[in-house]
Amino acid sequence: MPDPISWTLAAPYLLGALVFGYLLGSIPFGLIFTKMAGMGDVRAIGSGNIGATNVLRTGNKKIAAATLLGDMLKGTLAVLLAWRFGPDQAVMAGLGAFLGHCFPVWLRFKGGKGVATYIGILLGFSLKVVLVFAVVWLTTAVLTRYSSLSALLATLATPVALFWFGHVQWAELFAVLTLITFWRHRENITRLMKGTEGKIGKKE
Repeated sequence: MPDPISWTLAAPYLLGALVFGYLLGSIPFGLIFTKMAGMGDVRAIGSGNIGATNVLRTGNKKIAAATLLGDMLKGTLAVLLAWRFGPDQAVMAGLGAFLGHCFPVWLRFKGGKGVATYIGILLGFSLKVVLVFAVVWLTTAVLTRYSSLSALLATLATPVALFWFGHVQWAELFAVLTLITFWRHRENITRLMKGTEGKIGKKE
C-alpha cells in the first residue's frame, strides 16, 4: 500500500498536472482556425465536430492539416512539459489533455473525438508505439477504406503494444484513453455494424 505521507505530498502535483493537461488539451484549434480563416463556426457543418476530419469538410485542406497538427501537438506538449516533474505527472497531464480535447469546458463539454490528441500524447511517451499505431491504421485503411475502423483498431493495439514493451503504467493510461475513444466513436461503430459508414475518398 502506498505511503499515505508520500501520497499526500504527491497529490497536489498530480492534480496540477491533470488540470494543466486539461487546459492545454481544451484549446479548440479547429474552431479557432476556421473562424480566423473566415469560414464561420465549424460546429455548424458536417458532424458538428471540432476535429480535423470535420474541418476538412470545409474544403480547406490547409486549415484541416493545421487543426490536425495543433490537436496532436497539444497532447505531446502536455506530456513533455509535465515529464520535467516526473513520469506520474506526465501520465496525468496526458490524461488531462485527452479529456480537455474531448470535453472542453469552454464548449459545454462538446469537443472532438480525440484520435489526433491520442497520437500526440502517445508521441510524448513512445515513438516506437506510434509506429505500431501507424502500421495498424494504414493496414486497416488500405484493406477496408474505413478511417474510423482504422483509428479504433489502432487505439486498441496501442495499450497492448505498450504492455508488450514493458510500459505497464503507460499501457494503463492508454487503455483508459482507448475506452473513451470507443465511446466517442459509438455512432461510427453503429454505422460500421450497419454497413453505412462512409469510406475514405467517398463523398458523403
